[in-house]
Amino acid sequence: MRSLSFFTLFLLGASLAGCASDVGPTPAELKARWEAQNVYPDGYKRDLLAFMRTYLNDPTRIRGAAVSKPELKSVGQGERFVACVRYTERRDNGTYGAPKDGAATFVSAKLDRFFDGEKEVKALCKDAVLEPFPDMEKIAR
Repeated sequence: MRSLSFFTLFLLGASLAGCASDVGPTPAELKARWEAQNVYPDGYKRDLLAFMRTYLNDPTRIRGAAVSKPELKSVGQGERFVACVRYTERRDNGTYGAPKDGAATFVSAKLDRFFDGEKEVKALCKDAVLEPFPDMEKIAR
């Protein structure tokens, strides 16, 4: 009988100890994980070209393409590397419309998200220095 009550007390104590501990990572651990994924994307142009090939209706008819070098900018919970792009697409009728802007975010040096909403892009790319991106004008299907 004595061993049974000791065992019961042991289980009860272990159960209560489990309830008292925190489950999951702390805010500091989450922040450290987020920041550890901020690796400069050396292949950002290659990733952008691959993405734009599938994103654009006709990627073979682009002109005026430009891109910024990735910079750390405030996105979501913290900072991410962001590269801004500008390009002009050829319409079905053969004319070119107004330039379009986009912003790509990178996680662990790989393209993660592409923003094309005017409000989001304006906030992310307001200070971006764009450089010609002739490779985007040469995309083939």
